[in-house]
Amino acid sequence: MEEMLKQELGTSVLKRTRMGGGGCISEGVAYETDEGLVFVKMNRESEARKMFDGEFASLVALYKADEVRVPKPIKVLTNPEGGAILVMEYLDMRNLSSYSAVLGQQLARLHQQNAEIGQRILKEQQSIHRDSDLNYVDKFGFDVETCCGYIPQNNAWTDSWVQFYAQKIEEQIQRLESEYRDKGARELWSQILPSMPKLFDGLDIQPALLHGDLWAGNVGQLSDRPVIFDPCSFYGHAEFDLGIANMFGGFNSAFFNNYFNVLPKQPGYETRLQLYLLFHKLNHWNHFGSSYRGSSMGILKHLVKELQKR
Repeated sequence: MEEMLKQELGTSVLKRTRMGGGGCISEGVAYETDEGLVFVKMNRESEARKMFDGEFASLVALYKADEVRVPKPIKVLTNPEGGAILVMEYLDMRNLSSYSAVLGQQLARLHQQNAEIGQRILKEQQSIHRDSDLNYVDKFGFDVETCCGYIPQNNAWTDSWVQFYAQKIEEQIQRLESEYRDKGARELWSQILPSMPKLFDGLDIQPALLHGDLWAGNVGQLSDRPVIFDPCSFYGHAEFDLGIANMFGGFNSAFFNNYFNVLPKQPGYETRLQLYLLFHKLNHWNHFGSSYRGSSMGILKHLVKELQKR
């Protein structure tokens, strides 16, 4: 594997360092090369190439947006020993602490960037001076499937956010029915789905480029700025990223205050936050088992009650 990696990177030096990392899904190793340090993620599962292709595309989109620092993606390779490899820039990170407020502000700017591009294009339609590099995304989805954990997400482009998000929940529930033969989530979801549009009354939701899995374990900082990594991006409602940000803690009040200074809370935010937490609870149930059943069912029951009031 290392000989193939050496050839693909075009480097005469490929030396493992003591630095590395990884999580519950993939292993990570840092290597010295002719061009400096790179970080290599490895996964030997049969679907690893799809997972890494999605992460690569996510990193490319976030890197181009240039609002929040991410590792620069380099290559995705099929591992001759099985699975796949994702190569990216190595960043010497530590846990997020002093840059929480900055991250909140930068994340909000990322989330509003596409809408601002749309406004600029609208203005330039009335002007003879136009910026041909502007690219507004007017649908919800992404060009490729991305994996939240190891579960792929169907990111087919959709005109309606409500429809797109409902499909994300539907996929999770279908998986629960298949893997666990559990009908409880389906029974409650069937009560929520017809009334779900009520949670978005009065909102003008424009597609925002999202990280997709923004929990505290996927953020860090350099000496001068925050960093986000391990994305599973798509274009969706900006509030979606705040769902899992509220799930495990790790983001302090400075993060949220600075985020909402840029993008103020909209009416009904707290209930929609539960709706977005639901995806991640179901996703964790599918990944890690029935220890997440109780909290998933609790959110579903809460949403049923909230919608009955409307």
